Amino acid sequence: MASSFSPSSSSSSSFPDAHRIANFGAGPAQIPTEVIQQAQRDLLNISYSGMSIMEVSHRGKVFEKILKEAEDDLRTILSIPPNYKIYFSQGGGTGQFAAVPLNLLGRHSSSSPPDYLVSGRWSQLAFEESKLYTNPNQASDVGKDGLINIPKKETWKLNPDASYLYYCDNETIHGCEYPEVPVAPPGVPLVADMSSNFLTRVVDVSKFGVIFAGAQKNSGTSGLTIVIIREDLLNLPKPHPVPTILNWKKNVDQNSCLNTPPTMSIYIAGLVFKWILKEGGLKEMEKRTQIKADLIYKEIDQSNGFYIPLVGKESRSRVNVVLKINPESLQDKFVKDAETKGLYGLAGHRSVGGIRISLYNAITIQQTEELVSFMNTFYVAHKDTKC
Repeated sequence: MASSFSPSSSSSSSFPDAHRIANFGAGPAQIPTEVIQQAQRDLLNISYSGMSIMEVSHRGKVFEKILKEAEDDLRTILSIPPNYKIYFSQGGGTGQFAAVPLNLLGRHSSSSPPDYLVSGRWSQLAFEESKLYTNPNQASDVGKDGLINIPKKETWKLNPDASYLYYCDNETIHGCEYPEVPVAPPGVPLVADMSSNFLTRVVDVSKFGVIFAGAQKNSGTSGLTIVIIREDLLNLPKPHPVPTILNWKKNVDQNSCLNTPPTMSIYIAGLVFKWILKEGGLKEMEKRTQIKADLIYKEIDQSNGFYIPLVGKESRSRVNVVLKINPESLQDKFVKDAETKGLYGLAGHRSVGGIRISLYNAITIQQTEELVSFMNTFYVAHKDTKC
């Protein structure tokens, strides 16, 4: 019923690579060209149904097969154990900032507050959102002076009876990433926001209680959030009324179709999952991601202070590289000049400025090499202006 993934059949596509720029933006992000070509073919008539993928019913057989294949392929990619449930949600990661406390605070009869590891903007926002429902403990903070570094685990102030331990695996804005999975106290569920590094490295799902990720960076288009939940956490008491749309159990029980799901976004995510499997799975994604990150950081580190990293080496993100240019007056020129070379999306987040280079799965090594070449040329042309 649903179209199989067949990039080889697109040789005559009207969407050639030569006409596409390299999108280093933080999201919505670049999607594999093969996925777009497949979607292009299905846009008018999917699976000989006479309907566009945008028109098919979420209760119909065409979409039911798309949904099942997407879940099955994601389970294969991540080796998700059978005692974990997946649901495809709306509301973005921000919606899960509320869903997490609403669904997990009842784990203890005493409603013991959760622990939050704060490492940047997104974990801070999740921490603040949880205050609507509980009195969370800020177990760590990266601080505000000097290079950003993930605090050493020896400094974390963890509660052995916490409702859960929450962290953001990769901070998209501040460009820091946990080098290893935090270890929660025994019995405390670990909750991870993996929105920006989801599917970029091998992950042992069994270490987590909950994983969620917005799809618009490594899994397709905006409008979809992927939630993976250990089954025993679905039946906890709820100390607060939980809006139906945020109730994990109700959504899982209805197979992501409690209401009309984001069908197009799920379809695209399913194609991305098939592309990842075809390309070699998470081991290959992890290998490519590290190669791309090493290329960029090497250029930064050998620029004699022209490109200034904002994150300590042990905490550097592999997928969101943040930096400033010395002098900062050259940053706008860097972004504009890069665009003339087909290199887009390099301006830093509006809250911090600077330059941000996002190296998600769909960014190729060749595109990264082209960016490094531009960075080197720009450095040579302007290094004498360095303060």
